[in-house]
Amino acid sequence: MSLALVQEVVAADYGAIAAIGAGLAAIGAGMGIGKIGGGAMEAMARQPEMHGKIQSSALILAAFVEAVALFAVVVSFLK
Repeated sequence: MSLALVQEVVAADYGAIAAIGAGLAAIGAGMGIGKIGGGAMEAMARQPEMHGKIQSSALILAAFVEAVALFAVVVSFLK
């Protein structure tokens, strides 16, 4: 086999692995944001007077989770 063919096969495998990594990052982010939302709703139900503070904290945490997920997707596509 020629070197070019071997490199092409290896590059194809990296693409499949990168797609799996990106998918796992998206699934993990979705689960994390779901847990944040669920916890925030439960906290607001227990202490309605803290609604604004809990909601803003949940939004900031969701943004951090999205940032980490985006970083994971970008890293998964790097060689």
